[in-house]
Amino acid sequence: MKLASLKSGRDGTLVVVSRDLSRAVSAAAIAPTLQAAMDDWASCEPRLTALFNKLQAGEVAGEFAFDTTAAAAPLPRCYHWADGSAYVTHVELVRKARGAELPESFWTEPLMYMGASDAFIGANEDVLAESEDWGIDFEAEVVVFTDDVPAGIKAQQARQHIKLVALVNDVSLRNLIPAELAKQFGFYQSKPQTSFTPVAVTPDELGDAWDGARLHLPLITTLNGRKIGSPNAGVDMTFDFGQLIQHAAKSRALMAGTVIGSGTVANQGSPDGSCCLAEVRCLETIADGKPSTPFMSFGDRIVIEMNDTSGQSIFGRIDQRIKQYYPPG
Repeated sequence: MKLASLKSGRDGTLVVVSRDLSRAVSAAAIAPTLQAAMDDWASCEPRLTALFNKLQAGEVAGEFAFDTTAAAAPLPRCYHWADGSAYVTHVELVRKARGAELPESFWTEPLMYMGASDAFIGANEDVLAESEDWGIDFEAEVVVFTDDVPAGIKAQQARQHIKLVALVNDVSLRNLIPAELAKQFGFYQSKPQTSFTPVAVTPDELGDAWDGARLHLPLITTLNGRKIGSPNAGVDMTFDFGQLIQHAAKSRALMAGTVIGSGTVANQGSPDGSCCLAEVRCLETIADGKPSTPFMSFGDRIVIEMNDTSGQSIFGRIDQRIKQYYPPG
């Protein structure tokens, strides 16, 4: 099953989307928004699945062409967005480039921060930044949406709470990060709005590529028509989504509609292993003593997509432009 939210108000309106992403039908009779569906997933999921099957069979009235530019993020806002750093090889590379050692604990316990969940943006909306000097970077990631997760859950049981999967561009303002981390209180200004693929899908849509906690397919990033990387998201993922959920729920329950991110997908030692410019620049620094690839500029276009084994886009593509923002006044 594939679900999307059409732009409407703050929370969008829920639609069911065909497997090939060409058609959609309103799901308002089942749940007005995806958050409402997540809040009552046990009741809504079988009804949404039935509607999806009818849409696939061409047996529903009121279907319409699915326009990704009319789609908001599947969850335009949610109660909890926690982003991990599951690919420790990525963290190791970043530290190596600046001559810092990786603490051993990074291999046994995931890094995680709580991001801004009040206003996610759609796949075709501009990335806004006030200055190129902020070091605008993309980060291609896999995310999962959960139902209610009890505190203290273990990784194996946590897998059962994964209800939807999507991709995100977790934008980072790299040149703002050092000063924030120096305060030892985490990210805030350096993490603007996160953008999502047009649809989120149930794990069964992923077939054998989904092992219950990892997605084993290449995640393709293209900047201004040039491929940056296509690492396999199931490779080098030190902490799977069950472990990430366990970490997030160690001391508190997670509410329905919680989004958990994998962190930047990365494959060690692969020429196509990067999903952000920071990693490309780190590799250049290690090889040449300094980076040669700049961060993004206004007007740049970033595309993020994942295809199934037949070449069909699973989630639709994130396709965005970088645009200058002018504050009021």
